[in-house]
Amino acid sequence: MSMVTATQSMTADEFFEWANLPENDGTLYELEAGRPTAMSSPGKQHGTICWLVVKKLTEYLTIRGEGYICTNDTGLIVTRSPDTVRGPDLMLFLEHTALDQITPKHAEDIPTLVVEVLSPRDSMGATLRRVEQYLALGVPLVWVVEPKVRAVQVYRPQEFPKVLDEMDELSGNGILPEFRCSVSTFFTIPKRT
Repeated sequence: MSMVTATQSMTADEFFEWANLPENDGTLYELEAGRPTAMSSPGKQHGTICWLVVKKLTEYLTIRGEGYICTNDTGLIVTRSPDTVRGPDLMLFLEHTALDQITPKHAEDIPTLVVEVLSPRDSMGATLRRVEQYLALGVPLVWVVEPKVRAVQVYRPQEFPKVLDEMDELSGNGILPEFRCSVSTFFTIPKRT
């Protein structure tokens, strides 16, 4: 494979190789229409809220007995020619897959759920563009978690988005069977009583 520089248009495979070069270690990137874009480091609160979401969804999958979660900005190829690779905060897959069958590269299979936790520097316009890309790919359920207002935006194809606050219950919307939790769960660190 010929090495592509950051100024040339890249495919998803070329981007994966480039982003994993030693000189790019420690920097997160996404691929936007063939062009790499550096992402900012979101901070401790963002990471903690991601953990709270993962914790609740892990409990759900454990009870269900099947499925898995990808975290840490795992790459998801959302468009081709030119390629765009997003790094959602969390992707949930309901089907069983053996670990050795999971690609070490970017995901191309469609997650059942994508979760984005807004970072201090995220703009709503850029976030909505990401949501549109996930839905166009065929993702049936997208949650956008908003730490500042302690709310979750729920997106489904062909439906108006719903905004749920801490007083509301979040469900699996027919996509995650029997999933239910209070929105406040995503904003409350467990405490011994």
